[in-house]
Amino acid sequence: MSPDRLAPYRAKRDFAKTAEPSGGRVKKRPDADAPRFVVQRHRARRLHYDFRLEIGGVLVSWAVPKGPTLDPDIRRAAFHVEDHPLDYIDFEGVIPAGEYGGGDVIVWDNGTWEPHDTDDPATAVADGELHIDLYGEKLHGRFVLVRTRKQSSGKEEWLMLHKHDEAAVAGWNPEDHPRSVLSGRTNDEVKADPDRLWRSDLPADQAAVALKAAPATEDELAALDELGKSGSWAVFGRELRVTNLDKVLFPARKGEEPVTKRDLLRYTAHIAPVLLPYLRGRALNMHRFPNGATTKGFWHKALPDHAPDWLPRWDYTGADPGETTTYLVVDEPAALLWAANFGALEWHAWTSLTDEPDRPTYALIDLDPGEHTSWEDLLTLARLHRTALEHVHVHARAKLTGRRGIQIWIPIAVGPSFDETRAWVEQLSRTVGAVLPELVSWKWQKDERGGLARLDYTQNAINKTLVAPYSPRAAAGAPVSAPIEWDELDDPSLRPDAFTIRDMPGRLARHGDPFRTVLDLGQVLPPIS
Repeated sequence: MSPDRLAPYRAKRDFAKTAEPSGGRVKKRPDADAPRFVVQRHRARRLHYDFRLEIGGVLVSWAVPKGPTLDPDIRRAAFHVEDHPLDYIDFEGVIPAGEYGGGDVIVWDNGTWEPHDTDDPATAVADGELHIDLYGEKLHGRFVLVRTRKQSSGKEEWLMLHKHDEAAVAGWNPEDHPRSVLSGRTNDEVKADPDRLWRSDLPADQAAVALKAAPATEDELAALDELGKSGSWAVFGRELRVTNLDKVLFPARKGEEPVTKRDLLRYTAHIAPVLLPYLRGRALNMHRFPNGATTKGFWHKALPDHAPDWLPRWDYTGADPGETTTYLVVDEPAALLWAANFGALEWHAWTSLTDEPDRPTYALIDLDPGEHTSWEDLLTLARLHRTALEHVHVHARAKLTGRRGIQIWIPIAVGPSFDETRAWVEQLSRTVGAVLPELVSWKWQKDERGGLARLDYTQNAINKTLVAPYSPRAAAGAPVSAPIEWDELDDPSLRPDAFTIRDMPGRLARHGDPFRTVLDLGQVLPPIS
């Protein structure tokens, strides 16, 4: 591969942030006589299709706004863009917001191709006309690419069309075939739950980070146990400097041992792959207790300057003067371990994604007990919300806070503003609160509530967070904010701090993750009559 051919590609990308391969190594194709092609359906500032041909060790590329078609009577506008590295040929995932081409990408079609009437396709492209035969999953037959205009800036406008041959199909629309030929998923599905992330700080052939990672291996956990008070720990493909491993971070509950930093890191290694989908693509607010849960903690939002370069991060361009601008984003398991070692005993992720920080993906109900609210009273309020949500046919999941409260998360399709979700939750909760007004106060100040519970809808705001599922809480025994099944609200043995970092891995092994459906269902909030 000629490095100079990829100079425009590299110039437009910040490989410290963009999860794309940088072209450090050329992959061998399966058949030397069959160059490959790929079409990637790419939702960046606007939807388009990236048509790429393997020529001379790179992917020669065109952006086709309306996508290739088999209809020979339709001509598609195409724009010749910079060559891409061959490593990009199977890229399917998300490019971070703010980067060149930021958005979600699927491999819409791929296969092999042959040039027609030329043995030198690179020269044909330079001359402005290329005839090719495609052998793809969706695209077949002869296509023609013709340059129609070359602007003074160097930008080239082309046309792409299909010949009248046996593969032609009248009325064929690429939008009728939206799924990836690699994963069978749509752009929406890949964006919501990508399988992998490309890390450009690694060589391109090593850049894929598994996002559905397995828990740390027994060898990795044994290596943690063998370390002294501090040391270097190789885990999840990263080398972490861990410190003060025998330090007590959580005091003991009666009849139990206190919880050390080593215990916390072991739990984090177990839970990180389960928790990752709830944190990925979101800014993380860290609630730090460097001296343990018995001391006063503090919020640490900004990623410190001394953080390792490999940590995923997000620059919030909408921050007001004096506000945090660079946040940690837990896009891989080792990033959560880094946060835990940094003294973050609690993990609070934003309820919006970094690519649309003003648009939440959850509506949140926080049942906050007062001094005189009994646990049974709080369960009653939670059950009433369960009934109300069932009545309006809205899917939601509940979790214990790990302290005294209960939270309800409602997954929504990106679209409504925080003002809209806050108003909807307020209307629902006021309807519930009217059933048992003697249990609820709507006063803002805690000392004005008379010890009553608050149905807190105000958490529906940008940079307001609720503790993440499976996060520890800074209290004796290291309780966990535990997702529960709805019918567990009827279990008389349920307690808000019932599960700790010691028993949560076993609970997950036995019952699975009851919160998982909040990742799969984007819904529209209906009117509440």
